[in-house]
Amino acid sequence: MNWPRRPTDTVARWIALTIAVAMAAALLLNALFIQLAGVWAKPPLTQSGLLEQIAVSARILAAATPEQRPELARAGSTEGFSIHWFNRRNQVDLPAVIDEFNEGHELLKRLLGDTVQTIEAYSPDDWPKPNADRPYVMVMQLQDGSWLTYSAPDRSWGVSAELRYSIIFVLGVVATLAVAWLATRRLATPLEHFTRAARRFASDFHAPPIEPIGPQEVRQAIVAFNTMQAQIQHFVADRSQMLAAISHDLRAPLTRMRLRGEFIEDSEQQRKLFRDVDEMQSMINAALDFFRDDARLEQATPFDLAELLHTLVDDYRDQGIDIPYHGPAKLVYIGRPLGLKRVVTNLLENALKYAQAPVISLMAPHSGLLIEVSDSGPGIPEASLQQALEPFFRLEGSRNSTSGGVGLGLSAASAIVREHGGRLSLHNRPEGGLLARVQLPRS
Repeated sequence: MNWPRRPTDTVARWIALTIAVAMAAALLLNALFIQLAGVWAKPPLTQSGLLEQIAVSARILAAATPEQRPELARAGSTEGFSIHWFNRRNQVDLPAVIDEFNEGHELLKRLLGDTVQTIEAYSPDDWPKPNADRPYVMVMQLQDGSWLTYSAPDRSWGVSAELRYSIIFVLGVVATLAVAWLATRRLATPLEHFTRAARRFASDFHAPPIEPIGPQEVRQAIVAFNTMQAQIQHFVADRSQMLAAISHDLRAPLTRMRLRGEFIEDSEQQRKLFRDVDEMQSMINAALDFFRDDARLEQATPFDLAELLHTLVDDYRDQGIDIPYHGPAKLVYIGRPLGLKRVVTNLLENALKYAQAPVISLMAPHSGLLIEVSDSGPGIPEASLQQALEPFFRLEGSRNSTSGGVGLGLSAASAIVREHGGRLSLHNRPEGGLLARVQLPRS
């Protein structure tokens, strides 16, 4: 029976491998530290210089008279290294077990020559447990039958136990963090690549597909996104083709209606017909502009948002309309300048058409950017604030009963703001008037 082959490069396996490698690296670093610290603080006996010191002192004591040897032994003793001379072996307090003195035995025999007969060695582990001070001991029998003992305390790393444990803990943490950082970079890089490509598609409708890289789960998500992107591109292409056909098919009968209206003798009826034709033409153009919305295909680029708002204010001032501006003189933002210009222009046109005294404000709080357009008009009923952003919603009665429009301006503005990752909202001001607030994320 052929079992399905499971993918090996998965997030779950990467996490398991990261944990295993981090533990192995921590253990390896600790073992390396212990080994190096042991060599540093407890060098091999042959490299410590102790054997040479023992050999020199043993030759001196062997050459001295028995009466001089106790005094010479005391003179040769130092803190942490003591020498004693005894006439008989039973005067020496030694454990029952004799250690295997292999390390440095040949070197010491070569240094001593015929000075001694036998050499014995005892490690701290050879002493009985109750003995708290268990030293290293070396015992030599001189040629005349007397005995020399050399003792040194148990060697340590030269640091306290707390410091040793702290170093081991720090090494374990460093090894774990290093392995975890490398593994997370291996997992995060494909996700960052995916995120950048997805953002590019939001600003560039013709962006190419994303290359599937990374663990199996990320590659599957990228493939699904590429499929969705292709479907959206195909849908928009079909929609554009359909809208072009609708535009052609609707404008032709409207043109014929206007031509036929020229033959109507009743001027009042002719005027009404032409008004209806113009209104239908205006609605068709507005609807086509909304659905096509070439501004949505604009590339995102860094630009001075404050300068863009200043330009709009200057344009209206040239028309004899003074619109106050409150905000910084310069503020760089990454987005689509033509799209945002269309948003603010639409909000200002609504304020000028339906209200009075519009004001533009630009703020940059920590959470993002805020563009606010306020007016002193009648406002909008609270129940209709959200509906005002929907396509083809018209609220003429509450603003101005003689104004035109097909109810697509705010919908188009809201769509452009959403494509920037922001939100357009409407609020009634407590002092009267409407406040349109554009919230944009930090670029």
